[in-house]
Parts: sequence; structure tokens; C-alpha cells
Amino acid sequence: MGLGVGINYALGWGIPAIWERVQQLAAHLRTQLRAIPGVSVHDVGAVQGAIVTFTLAGKGPFAMRDALRSQGINVSVSERSNTRLDMEARGLTTMVRASVHYYNTEDEIDRFCAAVDQLRGG
Repeated sequence: MGLGVGINYALGWGIPAIWERVQQLAAHLRTQLRAIPGVSVHDVGAVQGAIVTFTLAGKGPFAMRDALRSQGINVSVSERSNTRLDMEARGLTTMVRASVHYYNTEDEIDRFCAAVDQLRGG
């Protein structure tokens, strides 16, 4: 039943509108993260979607994930084994992975970025 409700909700929005919304939200997230000293956003490509990967100088991605989860914020960690060719070529080992969804708000993104800033001691 939940799947059916979710599908109907998505169809109500329309796939093109969902794509546009997640691109806007992710762009907002990338902009906000880049404004935090010590944060490096690692997304590449001409078209960027809803997944945003980043690191924070001096903070391990697993520790960041755990600290954010303790605040009710869900992120994951991408390891080199997940995207071996790309991460090896760029000298990356682990990154925090945040995903926006079309139902997220800009306020939620701002709160997320404030939590990241707090982790760096800001």
C-alpha cells in the first residue's frame, strides 16, 4: 500500500518536475556546502543529480555520518570500493554521501549544512 501511495504521489508531481526539483535542491546543497570552510564537494559531471558527495577537512566520513545520525540526519559513506575507477583516479578513499528528494525543503538543507558546519567547530 505504501508503494502505491508513493507512486501516486510521484505521478502527481510528474517525472520532469521531480528531476528539476532534485537538481535545484542538490545545487542549493552544493552551494551551501562549498561556503563552509574545510568542505570539499566532490561531484563531477556535466549533469548532476540528487546525490551530493563531500568531505570535511580533519573529520572522517564515518565519524561525520555517525555524528549526523545522532541528530536524526541520514547520510551514507561512499568508499573507494563503491566507485573504484573514479575515486582511485581522483585520489579519494571515502566521502560522505547526502541525497536530496523532491519533497525536501531548502530549510532542511540549510539545517543540514548548519549541522555540518557545527561538526567542523563553526
